[in-house]
Amino acid sequence: MKTAIPAQSWLDTLRTFKHPRVITMLFFGISAGLPLLLIFSSLSLWLREAGIEKSAVTYFSWAALGYSFKFVWAPLIDKLSIPILTQYFGRRRAWLLLSQIMIIAAISLMAFIDPATDALTAMAWAAVLLGFSSATQDIVLDAYRIESAESDLQALMSSSYVAGYRIGMLIAGAGALYIASYLGSTMDEYSYSAWKWSYLVMAMMMSIGLITTLIINEPEQKNNENLLQGHDYLGFLVLFIIAVTGFILTYSYSSPLALILKEALQPLLINSHLAGFITEFLRLLLALFVASLIAKVAITAGVVKKDVVEQAYIAPVKDFFQRYGWSLAWLLLALIGLYRISDIVLGVISNVFYQDLGFTKPEIANVVKSFGLLMTIVGGFVGGILAVRFGVMRILFLGALLSALTNLLFMMLAQSGHDMTLLYIVISADNLSAGLASAAFIAFLSSLTNVSFTAVQYAIFSSLMTLLPKVLGGYSGTMVEVMGYQSFFLITALMGVPVLFLIIWAGKRFKLNDVLMK
Repeated sequence: MKTAIPAQSWLDTLRTFKHPRVITMLFFGISAGLPLLLIFSSLSLWLREAGIEKSAVTYFSWAALGYSFKFVWAPLIDKLSIPILTQYFGRRRAWLLLSQIMIIAAISLMAFIDPATDALTAMAWAAVLLGFSSATQDIVLDAYRIESAESDLQALMSSSYVAGYRIGMLIAGAGALYIASYLGSTMDEYSYSAWKWSYLVMAMMMSIGLITTLIINEPEQKNNENLLQGHDYLGFLVLFIIAVTGFILTYSYSSPLALILKEALQPLLINSHLAGFITEFLRLLLALFVASLIAKVAITAGVVKKDVVEQAYIAPVKDFFQRYGWSLAWLLLALIGLYRISDIVLGVISNVFYQDLGFTKPEIANVVKSFGLLMTIVGGFVGGILAVRFGVMRILFLGALLSALTNLLFMMLAQSGHDMTLLYIVISADNLSAGLASAAFIAFLSSLTNVSFTAVQYAIFSSLMTLLPKVLGGYSGTMVEVMGYQSFFLITALMGVPVLFLIIWAGKRFKLNDVLMK
């Protein structure tokens, strides 16, 4: 049941944080934020203690690219029911339960792999499974948030979600580090058992999401009739499986060809890292092309009806361009794709940076994770309130400006070295700006979504938001090795400058017809 609330004064806005939907998003935020650092920073520290090279460690961030391609399987979540689960729990809750069970399984699998002795590919595949599962959970949570409340509640639900998300990151970040450190794993004396039990505890913490899913009510939906049945259900599922299989096989077996191409490009570009980036990008395009070709052949062969595929994939995109027009739609997509680039690219290597400066795991846990969490929660709530009072676009600009400026503070920290006071200052500024920007940005993305295509459209937006930043983030370790930390942080700050111009440009052309824009 959708609910709307009046927000006519500052006091009314503050009282709204007690709304059941707002509180629900706090717990779902915890469930969504917990898996993230188990792929990024916590895993990075584990791999470093296990003796893995810095450049290889940051490559593991690509395991989270499932977040950036979740639009590919979002139509399945919109179109397919889950036998038994959907009947008993409803459309959204069924998918939530399945994704949360998969997350628990993936984290547990990672716990039983020792990167110091086992093949890194095993850990990579487990991390990919975790990225896929948590991205699936995100798809459903985004759809649930948008479908369960009207637009006047979205900004505050977003800020509550950001707060919960950061609490989840604290559990997986500081919590995992505390446990591993308490059980005896350090840079000087690595202990696989310590990290194994740390990850198993993280798997158990996902019960927060499971319990919340079991307690809440299914949101009222207008497009339940779009669920596929019979032949169309099976055909759509088969189409997805064979297309994804084609993508994986193409990417895997193109490795020798990619090596040859990289060696050929190196003399021409006089830069091995750029040659590697171009090679991997072309390899990705080839895999996407093969998957698309397989899908087209399957449609022609009658595996699934063409209109079913068009309704699942084409209609949501067509709706977006029809509502905003060709030029404005592309402007909004550019803004979405670049908005988080500064902080995501920097964030991939941040824990390794703190470690290289001599900060211990307890110090990182206390300042970066625990204190940083508090600053992000404050920033998230402030961002949600300001978005309601002054409009989303203005707060988007403020968040982007602060995110770029705070990256410059990391240059000071890199020059100062092990300075606890400066670390507190940097973390305060960075997390306040990140929380503020995230709350406004989530509300902005929610406002762009048509409720008829909730899961697919929001999945496209959020996938686009992380795609380029995460691809570049995978090379952050290599970039630091080549140019050093200070130059790297300067480049990440400059990456945020084009975003400011995009927000100004979009703000002049784009108006929301609700209380989110003033």
